[in-house]
Amino acid sequence: MNKLISAQSPRIFENPLLERFSRAHPRMPVFVYAPVAAVFLWLALREAAAIPVIAQALGGYLLWTLTEYFGHRFIFHLVLPGALGARLHFLIHGVHHDFPNDPWRLVMPPLLSLPVLGIAAGVIWLIFGEAGFAGVMAGYLIGYILYDTLHYELHHAEQRSRAGRWLKRQHMMHHFRDPNQAFGISCPWWDYAFGTARREPPEKA
Repeated sequence: MNKLISAQSPRIFENPLLERFSRAHPRMPVFVYAPVAAVFLWLALREAAAIPVIAQALGGYLLWTLTEYFGHRFIFHLVLPGALGARLHFLIHGVHHDFPNDPWRLVMPPLLSLPVLGIAAGVIWLIFGEAGFAGVMAGYLIGYILYDTLHYELHHAEQRSRAGRWLKRQHMMHHFRDPNQAFGISCPWWDYAFGTARREPPEKA
């Protein structure tokens, strides 16, 4: 395993512990967060009927897609000044653009996903309170799992469906044509809503 990682994935930390935690198995989001989402759904269904819980989960999923889009656009692609800023940008997202097919850094490692989800949980609690927290959080986690799983599949799996090929093309264009377009990996509709959809050259439009 260590030889495979060293051959496919560049070292970005001198500290071996930080280096280890900068990587994640591609199925980590499913193995770690799917059981948590299931527990939240169970808790929500204990307190409310199925229809309200489904509505809460859909709302949570929608919140995730907004997090994905705005996080990718304004945080992951934020250019900070100075050497420290460049280093932070590289660690947050630049490494993925420099090594887009690194299989161990295609999903968010717990070092990054846990703080993101922790902040989201706090915001969701403040907005929805105890009554809506579990259902909304379940939908939010499901959205995150779908995003990270799809991101890995777009880089490393052959897309046989028309929708899959279209999503892969959008994401590859973001990587190799224009990084200021196509920020929504699992939610491309936000690119159309906010004016960052990939624009075809005039002769191909």
